[in-house]
Amino acid sequence: MHFGFSYIGLIYLVLLIVPNIIWAKNKPKDYEKYAVNESKKLLAFERIGEVLVSTFAVIFADFNCRAWTAWCLWLVASFVLMVLYEVYWVRYFKSEKRMCDQYRSLLGIPVAGASLPVAAFFLLGIYGCNILMIVAVIVLGIGHIGIHVAHEKEARAADLVGCASIAKPRKKHVVLRILKWMGIVLLILIFGAISFVIGVRNVRFIKHYANYINGVEEQTYIPLGGQEQYVLITGRDVANPVIIYLHGGPGSPYTMAMNTFADELMDDYTFIGWDQRGCGRTFYKNVAADPQYKTVSFEQALADLDELVDYACKRFDKRGVILMGHSYGTILGSQYALSHPEKVSAYIAVAQLVSLSDGEILSYNDAMEKALAQGDDTSAMEKAYETYISKKGILNLLALRNQTSKYHTAKKGTNYVWQGLSSPYFGVDDAMWFAVQMNYIGDFMGVTYQLINSIMNYNAFEEKLEYQVPVYFISGSDDWTCPVDLVKNYMDEITAPEKSLTLIDGCGHSPHFGAPKEFADAVRKVLK
Repeated sequence: MHFGFSYIGLIYLVLLIVPNIIWAKNKPKDYEKYAVNESKKLLAFERIGEVLVSTFAVIFADFNCRAWTAWCLWLVASFVLMVLYEVYWVRYFKSEKRMCDQYRSLLGIPVAGASLPVAAFFLLGIYGCNILMIVAVIVLGIGHIGIHVAHEKEARAADLVGCASIAKPRKKHVVLRILKWMGIVLLILIFGAISFVIGVRNVRFIKHYANYINGVEEQTYIPLGGQEQYVLITGRDVANPVIIYLHGGPGSPYTMAMNTFADELMDDYTFIGWDQRGCGRTFYKNVAADPQYKTVSFEQALADLDELVDYACKRFDKRGVILMGHSYGTILGSQYALSHPEKVSAYIAVAQLVSLSDGEILSYNDAMEKALAQGDDTSAMEKAYETYISKKGILNLLALRNQTSKYHTAKKGTNYVWQGLSSPYFGVDDAMWFAVQMNYIGDFMGVTYQLINSIMNYNAFEEKLEYQVPVYFISGSDDWTCPVDLVKNYMDEITAPEKSLTLIDGCGHSPHFGAPKEFADAVRKVLK
C-alpha cells in the first residue's frame, strides 16, 4: 500500500456521485414510502462504507494506472462495471422513473444500481492490492446492496402496474439452482483467497514501513552493465553492514521472498536483493533491448555484480560488503570474493556448489543405498545414472534427480509459493517469471542456456582456493543438491582468514527459506 493521490479513484467517485445527484431530483415518486422502512443497521453499514470507500479511493496511489501487465485486467474489469453503472442510470433517466424502472436488472445483474459500483470498487481494491479498500467495499456492499434488495422485494410485493421486469422470477430447475450456488461458492472462495493473500501482504508491508522509518525500504532499478536491473534494498539502519544476496538457479530469483529470512536479520544488516541479468524483473525490464539474451553470461554477471558492489559501497559509505550466495549464487559469490577481496568483508555460502558432477554421484550413491535397503526396484535409477555419466547434459541431470530425489526428502521443507505470494514485495513480474521457471524445458532453458552450460562442468577445486576474506558455509543437513560432504571437502581445501561450516538440521537445499530463524542465528554467530 502506498499513500498518494489516486486520479483513478477520483474518476470513479465522480462516476458514482454525479448520477446520484441527478437521481436525487428524479426519484421514483413513491420512493420515500420505501425509504422509511430501511434497516438502521444496514444504513449504518452503508454510511460507514461510503465514507471509507470514498476516502481510500483517493488517498492510495495503488489504484492509478501503471505499466501494462495481466494484473491490469482487474482494473479493466472494474472500469467496465462502472461503465455499465452509467448505462444503468441513462436507461433509468430515460424511463418513467418508477420503482420498477429503478430495479430493472441489467444484463441479468440484479439491483444493478447497487451491485455494479460495489463490484467495481471491490475489483479496484484487488487491482491495487489494498485490503483496506476491499474491507471497506464489503462493509458498503452489506449496507447498500442489502437496502436495495429490501426495496426491490417490497416493490415486487406491491405488484405495481408495469413492473413485470421485477416480477418474482420463475423457479429454476434444481440442477440450474445447484450450479448457480456452486458458482457463487466458487467465486466467494476465489475472491476470499485473493483477499486473504492481499491482507497478509498489506499487514507485512505496514509492519515493514513502521519498522524501517529510520532505515531503508526501497524497490528500484539501477544501471548495471548497460541494463536497468531490479534491486530490493531493505534494512532498519543504513549504518549497518550491507549484505548482497546472490540468488541461485541460475535464473531463480526469489528476491520478492527475501524477507522470509532477511527480516530476521534486519536489526543488524541492510540487505540488497538482486534479480540478475536475464531473469525475474530485470528480464522483463530489458526484454525489448535484449530479446535473444545475448548479453547473458557468467562473465557479464560478475561484471554486473562488481558495479552493484560499487553502488552499495558508495550509497551506504562502506569499504566493502558481505556477499551471501545461494547454490548457483555461490559460484558468483566465491569467484567475486576471490577476485575482489578489497571490496568484500566476508563471504557466506549457502549450499555451496562445488561440482555438479561430483554432487550427483554422491547423491546417486546415497539414493541407491537407501533404495536397496528398502528392497526397491533400482533399474530406472541405474539407467538414468548411466545416461547421465555418458552425457552430462542438463536434461540427463534432471532425469537422474527425478529418480534420486524421492530418497532425499528434507524434514523441513520450503513453501516458496506461499512465501512469495504473502510477501509485501510480490509483483506480477514475479508471477510471470515463476511461470517461465515452471516451463523449464522450454522458455526457462532458452533464457538461462548460457549460464547452465557454464556451470555444468564447474569444479570449485580447479579454481583459486586462497581466500583473503572470511568464508562461512551454511548448509542444510539434508541437502543432496549440493551435498554436505562435498562442501566439507571444499572447506578443508581452501585457505581463509577464518572459515567454518554450520549445518541447519533437517533442512534441504534452501535452509534460509526452510528454517529462517535458525539460519539467522547461524549468520549472526559467524559474523558476530
